[in-house]
Amino acid sequence: MTENEYIQQNFPLLANIDSPADLKKLPVEKLPQVCDELRRFIVHETSTNPGHFASSMGAVEIVVALHYVLDTPYDRIVWDVGHQAYAHKILTGRRDMFNKNRTMDGLSGFPNPSESEYDTFIAGHASNSISAALGMSVASKLSGNDERKVVAVIGDASISGGLAFEGINNAAMQDNNLLIVLNDNDMSIDRPVGALSHYITNMSTSKRYNNLRYKSYQFMRRHGVIGDSGKGIVLRFNNAMKSLLTGQQNIFEGLNIRYFGPFDGHDVIKLVKTFNEIKDMTGPKLIHLHTIKGKGYEPAEKDPTTWHAPGKFNEETGERVKSDTTGKPLKYQDVFGKTLVELADANDKIVGITAAMPGGTSITMLQEAYPARTFDVGISEGHAVTFAGGLAKDGLHPFVAIYSSFLQRGYDNIIHDVAIAGLPVTFCIDRGGLVGEDGVTHHGLFDLAYLRCIPGMVVSAPINEHDLRDLMYTSQLEGKGPFAIRYPRGNGVLVDWHNEMKELPVGKGRVLRRGENVAVLSLGNIGNNVIKALDRLAEEGINATHCDMIYLKPLDESLVKEMIATHKHIVTIEDGTVMGGLCSAVAELVAQSHGECTLTRLGVNDLFIDQGTVSQQQSKCGIDVDSIMSTVKNLY
Repeated sequence: MTENEYIQQNFPLLANIDSPADLKKLPVEKLPQVCDELRRFIVHETSTNPGHFASSMGAVEIVVALHYVLDTPYDRIVWDVGHQAYAHKILTGRRDMFNKNRTMDGLSGFPNPSESEYDTFIAGHASNSISAALGMSVASKLSGNDERKVVAVIGDASISGGLAFEGINNAAMQDNNLLIVLNDNDMSIDRPVGALSHYITNMSTSKRYNNLRYKSYQFMRRHGVIGDSGKGIVLRFNNAMKSLLTGQQNIFEGLNIRYFGPFDGHDVIKLVKTFNEIKDMTGPKLIHLHTIKGKGYEPAEKDPTTWHAPGKFNEETGERVKSDTTGKPLKYQDVFGKTLVELADANDKIVGITAAMPGGTSITMLQEAYPARTFDVGISEGHAVTFAGGLAKDGLHPFVAIYSSFLQRGYDNIIHDVAIAGLPVTFCIDRGGLVGEDGVTHHGLFDLAYLRCIPGMVVSAPINEHDLRDLMYTSQLEGKGPFAIRYPRGNGVLVDWHNEMKELPVGKGRVLRRGENVAVLSLGNIGNNVIKALDRLAEEGINATHCDMIYLKPLDESLVKEMIATHKHIVTIEDGTVMGGLCSAVAELVAQSHGECTLTRLGVNDLFIDQGTVSQQQSKCGIDVDSIMSTVKNLY
């Protein structure tokens, strides 16, 4: 049976939905079946082609109801993150390509405007949907398109992010008709944290009151009792009355944003009715929906954290396909986690901080050993950095574990709240470099460049797990200021990872192999590709020099100058952008030397890299083993 025949046989309604226009042809009574088919389709496809599973399973009814009620793509749906948007992709003409989701030349794992007109905004990082959707709503008004509906769909964890608050605050002040859909499943990747999350989880209002207030408001408008100018006064009066009657203050209505709910986010027929009732209301409004992460698939409902991105699994039994790790290196993140506990055992000043990613960074290991010294601050990277600065100011040594792409959100805080004061904060930057299937929004390609220009910042990258441990040890020694250690996603290269930790002198690199004519200068884990490439070239009689720089800043200038003086060609290689990183640092010294040495740069050029496997992406960027061999051979 072909894939198309399988779809026609098992998903009879979905098989005939090539766009939201096809969905709207169905009677509303058929929508529960559409939701059921979407869930079974997502299970079928992601069991063999893994992706972000549980969030999309929980948002199916929201996706169906919005596309059924709205006139997309003219009307705008802005997804926050995009983990929840698989059903959206399937309903908007990408069903037959969904088996190529998160693959090279296939579909992006997140909404991306370059992929489809239905994807209104890039959606890889949390908390940006309200601000983006507000911009679209205001633009529609200014352009005379008052009839255009704009909806932001945001989760309960994402709405706790600072940018979301800024958007909400501005939405209350601007003239707009934005609708915010709060998808509240009481989950992010790990359990959400913070007072706001608990508030949203427990928040309830009277549905009868909402219906009465809406009808009363419409009645007064029709009879000329109030107009738009008096709406704010009425809202504030109603909010005060509601607080009095329910004994509860609503944070959104406190900002003059109309609040509806909470409703069952899995009752698609009720959602269609509710969206139809409120879609034409003027002014900003929020509908609060309770959903279940992993809805419709029992293993995911029971363990939504694991099933956020479970990898391959048996769609019938739910048994996850686990690779055999016997005799294989640990993941870098796990070496980090174990080492952090080891350091904390010996140094009671060490504390750990992460931003909603304790499992992803393996800071859970410190959390289990020293819960009082571990802080998950939620989706708030800027706060995480400044919080670390405050801890460091009063004598502690924070290790801040954040993905490279997410640390970008705390850049001002790094400069203003840590670096200027030279505070001893260790930034453990996970997922540095190309990350594979998550693609363009998740690559950690810019950290070397954006950190190198900060005065007083030490920037380092280990070639293996021993160096990771040694750098972590070095960073917490007395007298060290801000210290960045970036390492890649995935497994390391050493089975015997547990070395006796020692100090790695700051600003000193090392020569791993002596050769002639060509010197390859590498930084970080990508140096292992260089080792393999030069080993193979040596078998052909080509012997090049290899320097592992370890530190980008301060750079070992004496070692670089030695290579310039003794070699005809210098090759720099880094798993990051070549603009501003190792290549730029070495180029400055080559220019100063006024010699005849040439410089070849290998890394990620001035472009964004789409999804695919890491090996595919390295090949595309020319930093895989074969590309390195070819470059050196041509220079030799």
